[in-house]
Formats: sequence, C-alpha cells, structure tokens
Amino acid sequence: MRLRGLLVGASMMAASVANAQDKPLIVYVSPNPIGVNDFLKLGKAGTEKVAAELGATAKTYESTDPTTGRQNLEAAAKEGAKVVIAISFQFDDIVPEVAAAYPDVKFLVVDSCPKTLHPNIFCSVFREYEASFLAGAEAGLTTETGKVGAIGALDIPFIHRYTDAFGEGAKHVKADVEVAPSVWVGGNNPFSDPARGQQRASVLVSDNVDRVMAAGAGSNGGIFKGMEDLPGAAAFGVDTNQCPQAPGLVMDNVEKRTDIVIEKGVAGIFKGDQPQVAALGLAEGGMTLTGIEPGVESSGCLIAKYPDVITKVKALRDDIVSGKLKVADPMQLTK
Repeated sequence: MRLRGLLVGASMMAASVANAQDKPLIVYVSPNPIGVNDFLKLGKAGTEKVAAELGATAKTYESTDPTTGRQNLEAAAKEGAKVVIAISFQFDDIVPEVAAAYPDVKFLVVDSCPKTLHPNIFCSVFREYEASFLAGAEAGLTTETGKVGAIGALDIPFIHRYTDAFGEGAKHVKADVEVAPSVWVGGNNPFSDPARGQQRASVLVSDNVDRVMAAGAGSNGGIFKGMEDLPGAAAFGVDTNQCPQAPGLVMDNVEKRTDIVIEKGVAGIFKGDQPQVAALGLAEGGMTLTGIEPGVESSGCLIAKYPDVITKVKALRDDIVSGKLKVADPMQLTK
C-alpha cells in the first residue's frame, strides 16, 4: 500500500510539472534591479496579473546593465517564452537583434520603441505630455509667486514631454504665469543623482519659482529636498505617488501606469489584435495624476488641500479625453 501511495504521489507530481510546462510563459525583463523602484515594481505586478488572467506562468529576470539585459532576453527566448517584456529605452538597440534571432517569440517593449521593428516586436508607449499638461495646470492654479519651472534628468526630446507640457498647462490656466527656463540634472548619472537634483532645485527656488516639475526619476528625492529652501514651494513627482517620500513638499504626481499598459499589451498579443505600436494616455488609463484619482485625501499630496483646483483639472482631463482640448506632443514638435 505504501509503495502504491508513493507511485500515485509521484504520478501526480509529474502531472503537475507537465501542466506547468504546458502553460504559456511570460517573462518580464527589467533594465536594473527592481529594488524600491516603483516604476519597475508596477511592471512586475502587471506581468503577474495578466499571466494569472491568461492562465500563463510569469517570471522576472532582473538586469544590472545592457550586457545582462541582452543575456536575460536571450535566456527568456531560449526558455520558450511566448511573450518577453522589456521595459525602458535601454533595450531599444538590443531587442531588434534578439527578436531577429527568435522570430517565434513576441517581444513587448514598454515605455519606448526601437527604431527597427520586426513583425514580432510590439511597443506600448505613453502620452506623458497629457498628464504633464494637467500638472502644469495645477501649478498655474496654485502658485503663490506666479513663477513655475521644471527640472529634467537630461535635455532630450523625451523629457520635454514633461518639462514643456508642464509649462504649457500652466500658461493655459494662467496666461500671465512666468515659466522659468528648464534646468537639467545632467552628470554621469542624471536619472539617479539626488545631490545634483537638489542643486538644480536650489537654482530655481532661489529665483522665486515655487512650483517645479521634477522629471528626474531617481534624482527626484534631491529635487524634493530643494523645495525646503523656499517656504510654500512644492514639486510634482513622476511615475508613481511620490508624495509620501517628502511630506509637505510634493503637490501631485504625473503617474505612469506601467501595470495597465503591460496588462493591455500582453492580452492583445495573446488575442492577436495588438497593434504594433500602442500609445496610452489619459483616455486609456495609461497616464493620470494622483490628485484626480480616488483616495487623494490619503495620498499625502498637497493637492488634496485644493478641491476646487482638482475639480477644474478634472474638467481639463475630460476635455483632453474627448478631443475638445488638444495637447501638443513636444517630441513631434522637435522633429
């Protein structure tokens, strides 16, 4: 009896392994260790959620540099993944080469899009400028000094989707607002240099700029701290709700819903109706502001103190979604 029980148990285990192997595999590849990076954490969460919905298996490969990024993409393809998700512009040059070598594997690039697109490459990008415009509107409606500005990691067309659109939004609601020239973190590590971020913030607030778009990714912590130099000054975070990171110093956030974009993209690939390039903004739920979503009262964001401003910005959001209000894409204007 004992032998029979062992045989039955072994048979069930083998069946379980076989069933797991029969499931489609979805692999999420990050450009850097996920750690406390909320943007990358959202991508992992979206991958796991859509895998569960589709009856697939989800795996995450964390990279440390372009070399390990390529190795992870190749490993995922060799393992038989149906879809490999690569997040950020750091994969733009790598994905086309790997995709060409594995034509049966689908690759979903999130938050960027390679110049070379093979039939098995799909891109899901964001219309960041729509939500940045709304953040600028909040800045224009709440500024006490009448001066707003922006800090970007690098002076590249993509970052202008945040900095330029922010200024446009402020001007839209307050024609006489002064928009200071954008400043840039720069340096060897512009996306993760809080010290340089704080220096740049100090430059702006010393000029009486009291509302600042912080498009510095990992440099934002320093930008927030720089707001302390001017009483009443506040910054706008990016990607996720950054208000709890710097209580009393963050007005709102331009949120990028990586999880939703991945869920929609992978589901579309499985279904077979995913466009090769999909852009998601306010209408699709790919972009939003913390302040116009439910739960703003407990978000830790200063915008919660301005319910009348939230009402006005929601109306602007609705106008953008309906097409009544057109927000220009700074990347298109620079081409």
